[in-house]
Amino acid sequence: MEPTGTILFASVGVTGFGFDVFSVAVPPTSDDVVVPDAKKLDERRHTDGVSVNFNAQFADDAGEAVAFVSERTGAASLFLSKPGSERPEPLPAAEGSLFHDRPTVRGGRVYFVSAHENPDQPFRSWAAVYSARLLGGEGEGDGKVERVTPRGVVDMSPAVSASGELVAVASYGDRPWAFDFQVLETEVAVFRAADPARRVVVAERGGWPAWHGERTLFFHRVANDGWWSVFRVDISPETLEPAGIERRVTPPGVHCFTPAAAGLGAGCWIAVATRRKGRAQRHIELFDLETERFSPLTELLNPDIHHYNPFFSASGARLGYHRFRGVDAPGDSVIPYLQPVRSPVSSIRMLRVNGTFPSFSPDASHIAVNGDFFVTPGVMVLRSDGTRRWTISKEPGLFYTTWSPTERGVVFTSAGPIFETPKATVRIARVEFDPSELTDDRKEVTAATVRAITRPEAGNDAFPAVSPCGRWLVFRSGRTGHKNLYVIDTARGEEEGGGGVRRLTEGEWIDTMPSWSPDGSLIAFSSNRHDPENPAVFSIYLVRPDGSGLRRVYVAGPEGSAEADKERINHVCFSPDSQWLLFTANFGGVIAEPISGPNQFQPYGDLYVCRLDGSGLRRLTCNAYENGTPAWGPLSAGLGVEALSLDAPAGEDPMGQFDEPLWLTCDV
Repeated sequence: MEPTGTILFASVGVTGFGFDVFSVAVPPTSDDVVVPDAKKLDERRHTDGVSVNFNAQFADDAGEAVAFVSERTGAASLFLSKPGSERPEPLPAAEGSLFHDRPTVRGGRVYFVSAHENPDQPFRSWAAVYSARLLGGEGEGDGKVERVTPRGVVDMSPAVSASGELVAVASYGDRPWAFDFQVLETEVAVFRAADPARRVVVAERGGWPAWHGERTLFFHRVANDGWWSVFRVDISPETLEPAGIERRVTPPGVHCFTPAAAGLGAGCWIAVATRRKGRAQRHIELFDLETERFSPLTELLNPDIHHYNPFFSASGARLGYHRFRGVDAPGDSVIPYLQPVRSPVSSIRMLRVNGTFPSFSPDASHIAVNGDFFVTPGVMVLRSDGTRRWTISKEPGLFYTTWSPTERGVVFTSAGPIFETPKATVRIARVEFDPSELTDDRKEVTAATVRAITRPEAGNDAFPAVSPCGRWLVFRSGRTGHKNLYVIDTARGEEEGGGGVRRLTEGEWIDTMPSWSPDGSLIAFSSNRHDPENPAVFSIYLVRPDGSGLRRVYVAGPEGSAEADKERINHVCFSPDSQWLLFTANFGGVIAEPISGPNQFQPYGDLYVCRLDGSGLRRLTCNAYENGTPAWGPLSAGLGVEALSLDAPAGEDPMGQFDEPLWLTCDV
């Protein structure tokens, strides 16, 4: 039987990006002018303000039409925006793919990245380069998608030369993923579009290649001094081999990445995204290859907004990028409470939630969720069709939610700092409110209470899950110096006469994030007990509520296999029929260069389901974001959200609040 129901989950940042594609006029080259006149930059918006639009390239010589990626269909899809068109038109793409990236139109074809073909091995990226002839383009194409990347090879960030004859990629080759993600250990490979199997590695370390003519490539990597920098390599047109050694182009002291190069005869510029000391924003700058001087561009227009991934028109007259469209700009401006996401399983509805740690009420009519720790802390409740949200408690430091299945208006949570040591003071708490206050004329309830039910001196008590009968609660505690699972009474907790605490698991390892099956027979949790010295590996374990029958669920590989030892699985929960497990895992690696976008703590985190014995593994999300903290409810939950998304989404938190990669600092 296929898994069925509605899945809620959170993704880091994406709902707040609010990206649109823009371009400016490239100022004329001058030895005397380093800072252009902002009034002459003529910033234009090329996309329509719907959803998130990014990673574009000009699709015509005039610098007016753009091919770009958009999340408007519930997954990263490809579109073409033309001047005068009210809405963009879809580009040919891989059927069923949940991820597309970096489209480039050349000679009637579109080249792009997709991640729709399963390599049938865990810990390998699904990313590969494909191409399709444009419908009605040269040769009257039918839009059929053809794989360009050889089987078994991982390619990202394609660049196609102006003639359309040469392609360069950031390639992981045929190696399994080495669990790198802040700095991907990719190489730059070049091949002819007509013969993609015969490729030449022109730089052993590098990414995000950009063509300058047919003989020169620019690319980025972290230099030996720790600064992200742009390098150059010249290529023999006959053999595609490097014609000389690679050279560093940009100086130390400033991070430079995601380069773009103007065509031959279009000046001596390259464009780069930069991060400078004393400046929190990422900006697009021009770098003169002859004078080796930078000229600011986007900082002159929008100094307080991040700008990403520049690209030139064929003539070099215009330079594009994407950025947050702005609070007052036309288009989407608030984050929807719930956002439909395309599901690869027809019997599963998927909804991205604005918040973290969502959970369904017993009748699935409402959803509890935590807000952002710094912007909207506390506990909130949504109507499950996404039309309303109420604040239950604004108390800071609350994380995780789980409803009582038998008490109306009771949600359990954790109170204290997240990601802390076993002995940090974190307590399990009952949040009680009057459900009759969840009316359309209110935004918050007035009489909610938050009461801790574990002792403050006990240690780090977190991640509660309630039994189906409503009497017992399992949680993770560090009270012995190690994080294991315990069970308490939901009403009385550890207070006198409450029955005390019953220990469920014991050992010098981490057992965490428990989930009680809806039929009451099992508790699932994540643990590194198979490798206690490694805090980065977690697998799924099942145990009966009385502590018997403990067993590991092998998902990535059988017992004793190297694959099983590499699992990083968290956020596990059960399907409504207790027959399937839903979780976040690292099985699919990384499918896009993380340096090219806003912060993602773990960009390899995707959602998967499997049966209780580890069989039937299905990937549910495939994107460049960290997806996690899922909840699984009945298929009836979330009805109406798809229709709501066609109109103005219900929401109130403004877009534009996201971070640069937290590991990218200028303290080199």
